[in-house]
Amino acid sequence: MRQGLLNLLPPVTVTALLLFWGNAPAALIDNRATLVIVIVTVVLFVQLLELRFERHEGWRINWRELATDVFYVVLGFTAISWMTDTFAEGPLRNAKEALGLTSPWLKTLPFLVQTFMVMALFEFGQYWMHRLMHNNALFWSTHAPHHHITKLNAAKGYVGNPIELFLISLSVIALFDFDKAAIFASASLGTAISTFAHANVRSDPPGWYSFFFTTIRHHSLHHTALSYEDTRCNYGNVLILYDRIFGTYREGESAVVGQDERRRLTIAEQFLFPFRPLISRWKAKGA
Repeated sequence: MRQGLLNLLPPVTVTALLLFWGNAPAALIDNRATLVIVIVTVVLFVQLLELRFERHEGWRINWRELATDVFYVVLGFTAISWMTDTFAEGPLRNAKEALGLTSPWLKTLPFLVQTFMVMALFEFGQYWMHRLMHNNALFWSTHAPHHHITKLNAAKGYVGNPIELFLISLSVIALFDFDKAAIFASASLGTAISTFAHANVRSDPPGWYSFFFTTIRHHSLHHTALSYEDTRCNYGNVLILYDRIFGTYREGESAVVGQDERRRLTIAEQFLFPFRPLISRWKAKGA
């Protein structure tokens, strides 16, 4: 009975978020702080679930892991958000205005349709960016720090090299005239699904949910420590459906995650990881 209720938590959370954004007053929707509060609340909720309904003892969070995760959550809402708005979404909005691109008909669509259209558009870009990162050495150097994590926890989706975190945030949503409530709802749903997919929570959602959305089973296999080659599957951060469509889906689960003999990187090492060849050359010249 209890396990059945645990398995329903991801779809129930998604439903609750849809109900909130679909009925929230304009004053809340127009305040960006509402989105931040909702996302942080979701991550905190799932983090607390880990303490009571642990999936793997080896993933049990400690104070060092928690401090690192909190650092990256703050980084995501500050520096990475600023980079995305300044170098991606801002220029796209300016280009949209300059070119006179409008799509007012989108706001006439039902709220649920808009929400899942935003999710599908954003995740399509994320899927291909993520897949590129696993199939190109230069892009892999930015993404590899995320795969050096040795425990999967609620906020681990925020952990990685800043270059990767910026690249994975890119989208074309700013070119379209979606309702703000649908955009915020999609962001909240994506956070909830991705958070559960990184969390050490003993929850296995129903088959209909895991057919469309990424779960901890799918994503733990993507993070497996078996080998680099074994991580080249299940790229969908939120929509595992794209892996099913494009032939990169793999069934299974992994309780052991990490890369390179599962050595945990410090924050400094995560930041400097893509520049290691340059640093090695510089040190060689100095010697």
